[in-house]
Parts: sequence; structure tokens; C-alpha cells
Amino acid sequence: MGGTRSAAHGTARPAATGRRGAVVAALMLTMALAALDSTIVSTAVPQIVGDLGGFSVFSWLFSGYLLAVTVTLPVYGKLSDTFGRKPVLVAGAALFLLGSLLCALAWNMGALIAFRVVQGLGGGALQGTVQTLAADLYPLKDRPRIQSRLSTVWAVSAVAGPGIGGVLAAYADWRWIFLVNLPIGAVALWLIVRHLHEPQRGTTARARVDWPGALAVFACAGALLTAVVQGGVAWKWLSAPSLALFGTGLVLLVVVVVVERRAADPIIPGWVWRRRTIAAVNLALGALGLLMVAPTVFLPTYAQSVLGLAPVAAGFVLSVWTLSWPVSAALSQHVYRRIGFRDTALLGIGAAALVLFAFPFLPYPGEAWQPALLMLLLGAALGLFQLPLIVGVQSTVEWRERGTATASVLFCRQTGQTAGAALFGAVANGMLAARLGGAGDLDPVTRALDTGAAPEATRRAIADAVHAVYLGASCAAALAFLVLLVLAPRRFPVLEQ
Repeated sequence: MGGTRSAAHGTARPAATGRRGAVVAALMLTMALAALDSTIVSTAVPQIVGDLGGFSVFSWLFSGYLLAVTVTLPVYGKLSDTFGRKPVLVAGAALFLLGSLLCALAWNMGALIAFRVVQGLGGGALQGTVQTLAADLYPLKDRPRIQSRLSTVWAVSAVAGPGIGGVLAAYADWRWIFLVNLPIGAVALWLIVRHLHEPQRGTTARARVDWPGALAVFACAGALLTAVVQGGVAWKWLSAPSLALFGTGLVLLVVVVVVERRAADPIIPGWVWRRRTIAAVNLALGALGLLMVAPTVFLPTYAQSVLGLAPVAAGFVLSVWTLSWPVSAALSQHVYRRIGFRDTALLGIGAAALVLFAFPFLPYPGEAWQPALLMLLLGAALGLFQLPLIVGVQSTVEWRERGTATASVLFCRQTGQTAGAALFGAVANGMLAARLGGAGDLDPVTRALDTGAAPEATRRAIADAVHAVYLGASCAAALAFLVLLVLAPRRFPVLEQ
């Protein structure tokens, strides 16, 4: 993995201590809260809308949560480096659980969306801090063990979430999809408070929090991501709301740069982008977020509309990649210990580009096992790509920088996924418009297919639209390959443990 270098004297930090098994269990439970959230809510949308109304804005149940998670990631990363992981994780989990309780008590769709944002404000702490603590608990040679466990949590959640949500919505009440978070989160909080112990920090070593920078980052990211998420959906791209949000976001971006350059200890320090390794990984994982939109958003539509599968079977076609991803991630250590972090990631993303490129060449209408096989291969390729980069970045920074570095790569991945939803949505709708000679829109087309009344031309148009999205995703994978090849050092500058 390359030559190691020692941390500067006085900047290293002892790892968190305590009963490591209990702490790992708490991290897995905490990660499950965040991982289950979107999948468990999605299956209960019909019941929620039927009870509260607000069909025209229900997409904000997901967009609002995603925006809150994304914009808070860098803030929580810096706070965990400043105050320690434990207080940030406890505060974030408590805020997430408060949001869950409020969601269960929501009286209309507006209140539910607002409380989902509260959930997201806590969810940002869960995602970033859990990944950072995983690196604190284990030395480099053992980190794949905990990372593969966390990957397994995501995999199980992706498979189990829709089923749990459907059962609760059908046989209990949709409010229980939020209430079930409370006992799980309570156990996780108890384990963290009881068993996670971090060395005390001296008061002289504690930096002041850059609150103006945190507010500027939050406002800037919120404006730009809202413009991307809602552009072409709630309003046209060149409409007044879209232009106003983009303009506001760009002005706030200038404010962020000015404030952060003047801050003594900025929320987003310049070294995140000045160091080749971290900058390259940030860009590569941004491309990963972009390409992940193709299978997660468009494959279920393809499976139901083109292959004629039932929703459960369509979900299985997508979920098979969650089986191979954690297995590949766990085995990746045997590869990167031989050829290094960068070359392992190049191998993974190169294979992913080929798999994504092969999707448009599937026969029409084809059999369900064909896209399922490609998804199995894609999960294996991405497991080989993502984990070495995250472990590699965490291994190149000291304790006091690890939270910020981890949050930066997760922030870029989330931002890429948000941008990808807007970009590939426009690509799919454009292809539908070209094939059907009208204003293409996947939602009404899919609803028409669900009734069994859609003509063959519509099914072919859906197939062509999804094929175009997969070609775009293969280009995103190729971009990640080039970024790593050109920008990332062949051997990551790993710190001595």
C-alpha cells in the first residue's frame, strides 16, 4: 500500500476504548437506523398519502431527509474532530430519534416533511460518525472487518426494509415505521454511553467551532441541492424558482470560500482539497454516487415495465447487488494489501464500467436473471472500489482530521447521488419524449404499465430510456477511473498506526 509516514509529534490521538464488541454492536444498530430509513418509508407512501393527503409533495419525504443528511455531513465531521466522536454520535442519535417520534405524531403532510428534516439533521451525524469510529476502533489491518460488517448492515437493510415497511403499513399503521426506531435507537444509545470511552481532551487543545462557516456551508449546500432535486420536477429548469435557487447558492458559495479562508479552524479546511489522495477520492466517490442512481432508481421501473415482474420480484433483481457488495468489500483487503488502495479501486471501478456498459445490450424484453446477474457483478465490482478508498483515506490522516476527511468523502458521494437523480431523470425523460413524441415522464408511463394497458411502443421506450441512463452511469464510472488514474498517487501515504 506504499510507504508509511509517522504522525507529527503531539497530533496523534489514542483510539476509543471500552468493550469493543458492545461498541461495534451499537455502531451496527445505529447504522441500521440510517440504512433502513428510506427503504422502509418508501413502501408505506400509499398509506401515508391516503391518511394525510399531500400527494403532490410527498417526494419531499425523501428529498427533505436526503438534503438534511447531506448538508450536515461536513459540519458533524468537523465537530467530531473538535469535541470527540461520542458526544456527536449521542447528540445525532438523540435528534434522529426525536425526529422519528415527531414523524409518528405528524398531523398532516407538511408536518411530516418538517419532522423528516429533523430526522435528517440527526442522520448526518449517524452516517459520518459511525464510519469514523469504525476507523478509530481498529488498526489498518483489521479495518476491513468492521467495514464489511457495516456494509452487511446496509445490504440486509436494503433487502429487509421494503418488506418491514409493507408489513407495518398493511397490518399495523404507517406510524409504526417511525416508532420502531425508538427501541433500536435506545439500545444503541445505551451501549454507546455505557461502553464507548474516549480519552479526555485538554482544554487548550480544543479549537473553537467555526459556526459562521457551518451556517454558510449548510445554507449553500441546501440552496444548491434543493435546486438540483426540484429542478425539472416541481418547476422548470429555467423558471424563476430554479434560477433564484441556483443564483442564491452561487452567492453563498462565494460566502463560504471567504468565511472559511478567514476562519482559524474552518468547517471545510483547505487541506481536504489540497491533498491529492483525499481530493481524488472525493471526486471518485462523487462519481460513484452519480452512477448508483441508475440501478437504485431506474432498475425497478425497468423490471416491472419491461420484464413484466411483480414489485417483489423487481425488488429482488435490484437487491442481489447487496449480496455481492459486502462479500467483495470484505475480501478487498486481500487485494489492496498486494497491489495498493488505488489499483484495487481501479480494478473495481473498471469492472463496474464494463458491467454498466453491458446493460443496454441485454436482449429485449429478456429474462429476469440477465439484469440480476449484471447487478450481482456490479455489487462485487463496487465493493472492490468503495471500501479500499474509504479505508485508504482514513489511514492517511491523523485522529484530529479523520472525522473531517471521512465526512468529506461521504458528502461528495451523497452530493453525486443527488445530482445523479436530477441528471439521469432528465436523460430518461428526454429519451421517452423522443421515443413517444411527447413530454416524456416516467411516473405516468409506469402507472399506465401497472394497469396492463400500455402498448408495446411504451415498453420499448422505457427500455431505451433506462438503457440511456445505464450508458450515462458507465460514463460516470469511466470518469471515476480516470480521476483515480490521473490524480491519486499510486501508493497512498499511509500513517503509521
